[in-house]
Amino acid sequence: MFKKFFKILFIFFTFSINLQANEIQFIINQLIETDNITFDFEQSTNNKKEVGTCILVFDNKLSCDYKDSMQKKILINEKTLVVHQKKYDKVYFYPISNSPFIKIFNKSNLVNLIKKSDYKINNNIELTYIDQEKKKIIIFFEKDSYDLVGWKVVDQLQNIIDFSIKIKRVNSEINPKIFMIPQVN
Repeated sequence: MFKKFFKILFIFFTFSINLQANEIQFIINQLIETDNITFDFEQSTNNKKEVGTCILVFDNKLSCDYKDSMQKKILINEKTLVVHQKKYDKVYFYPISNSPFIKIFNKSNLVNLIKKSDYKINNNIELTYIDQEKKKIIIFFEKDSYDLVGWKVVDQLQNIIDFSIKIKRVNSEINPKIFMIPQVN
């Protein structure tokens, strides 16, 4: 009786591990084929919700327009994060070298993060990565289509950022001028 139970349990775990490995490989293959993503987002930072539209170009380019009163625009161009408040013509610069975003917006870093992450499936596939400094990054993928649906990170200021996305287009033609850093007055 116990022998049969353990045999069934072993088969179940073996099947689960193979299924998990196949799903992760499918996600990685899909990312390798992706050059850019255009998406709508909802961002929650310390219980403050914001919405807008972004274009992510691998590697390390992001342009997000927020639908807010400040007319905020976020740009990441290689190693610099820029917050531009168009309404007040204010521009703020931040390095992203120590940011968790460098692991998400760079395709090879993202693939490595996925390979090293703990796998869990709930409403979505959740891949959790904890780095040497105990910073946590959770990447979410839709469990049926394997599309990227968001991430959760803790930034340098200890803000918890939940970022959920709804992909509108993949691998469309992108004008590189949208990633130009605004000039400071």
